[in-house]
Amino acid sequence: MGSGLRRTLGAGGFILMLGLAACGPDTDLSPGALDGYSAEEIYQRGEYELERNQPDDAALYFGEIERLYPYSDWAKRGLIMQAFAYHRDRDYENSRAAAQRYVDFYPADEDAAYAQYLLALSYYDQIDDVGRDQGLTFQALQALRVVIEQYPDTDYAQSATLKFDLAFDHLAAKEMEIGRYYLRRGHYAAAVNRFRTVVEDFQTTSHTPEALHRLVESYLSLGLTDEASTAGAILGFNYRSTEWYEDSYALLTGQGLRAEVSGDNWLASIYRQVVRGEWI
Repeated sequence: MGSGLRRTLGAGGFILMLGLAACGPDTDLSPGALDGYSAEEIYQRGEYELERNQPDDAALYFGEIERLYPYSDWAKRGLIMQAFAYHRDRDYENSRAAAQRYVDFYPADEDAAYAQYLLALSYYDQIDDVGRDQGLTFQALQALRVVIEQYPDTDYAQSATLKFDLAFDHLAAKEMEIGRYYLRRGHYAAAVNRFRTVVEDFQTTSHTPEALHRLVESYLSLGLTDEASTAGAILGFNYRSTEWYEDSYALLTGQGLRAEVSGDNWLASIYRQVVRGEWI
């Protein structure tokens, strides 16, 4: 969190927290129930609920501050804590909404970077297995990029950069999964399209060596030896020590071919640009 959320409240704040906590875990949160409490007291109760691992209740308390004391400094602090509490409760939609409100209302505040980071996490933390729809991954990438570009000197930018790379790799993994599916079923042209996407659009990811090898496999199956040889040449230049190059080399030499640039195709253009530096 930003430094604004790390402030200690001192002995007085601790006493207030104990006083409100004494109301018990089943404190009534119906309309008007907290009207007699100060913003600081309600904030302390929210922190108390977080301490007892009740983030859903904590979010409600932090939200009450914004309702009862909408223009106070406590409302601002309560809003970012509400976003945090919702995220901790895995209520990503409400976390995102609270974080977005914070960014909209307090764009210059010291905790705006953290709010934007929470907003990005509300997408990122829902990315799980490769087989699911990748819409959330795209949204996570967009939100993480905002953190990186708008708050470059923060710890959140560093963390966002790491997560951006992982999410980017996740998209490449999805392309590879679909490409392998087509390859196994003999739909070689469709497979080539997926592996080409990885080589052209995701070449900084860990999936590029396998994508090049699968292109060798697919093109050989299609009888396109120039493309297969050129894919092998790129693989050999950049990833010679990998198993993927060894497998491609065996496939090519088994058909009397070499891993070398051949013909005038999209892979030959990639080779000229990446290997020889001829950006034309």
